Amino acid sequence: METFLKVINLSKSYHSPDGEEKVDVFSDVNLEISRGSSAAIVGPSGSGKSTLLNLIGTLDKPNSGEIYVDGRTTGNFSANEASKFRNQSVGFIFQSHHLLPQCTVTENVMVPALAGFGNLKGKELHQRAEELLEKVGLSHRMNHRPSEISGGEKQRVAVARALINQPDLLLADEPTGALDKSNSKKLIKLLVELNQALALTLLMVTHSQEISKQMKATYLMDEGKLTEFKT
Repeated sequence: METFLKVINLSKSYHSPDGEEKVDVFSDVNLEISRGSSAAIVGPSGSGKSTLLNLIGTLDKPNSGEIYVDGRTTGNFSANEASKFRNQSVGFIFQSHHLLPQCTVTENVMVPALAGFGNLKGKELHQRAEELLEKVGLSHRMNHRPSEISGGEKQRVAVARALINQPDLLLADEPTGALDKSNSKKLIKLLVELNQALALTLLMVTHSQEISKQMKATYLMDEGKLTEFKT
């Protein structure tokens, strides 16, 4: 299958606030995911899982190494190009939904499309938001505000928001971390269905082995190294 995401010899470190101590997060990380496939990254807290996701999504920059997404190397992006890439090519889902409390569910879904990088506007944008809310099972919540819906529903709104600009890559960082077991199962089932139906490339960070088994590949991040679980 065609490679969609490729990470080559990626390394990341930080300096302490006083600048004297260097803290290595990971080094020489390699990862390859086919277009439309899915993968999970598991590992102990603080091992660098979320850092890797942030680097792939251009929320941060590596110290060395290369990241290729759909044949493009993200390391050469200007600040504006990186912003456009994050907005148009990547959908982000975090542990916290980060919904705007003053906006309705539909308005929250539309927010990424209002950044000015895409062509979705007016009625077309509103219609796409409503279609996505229907797809995630929230057509009856379109005019509600975040305070009026459940935690599981808020995360489904976040999924719809992540899809508004039709991204090719979906990055999910502990998306079920704040949910109970029932809502966690529903959310993962939804993400798996979307991965298959929309041919999205899905990369997820999770502590749950049960969730990781539903992805097509699983990687372990530990002691600064990324290794694939072989089944």
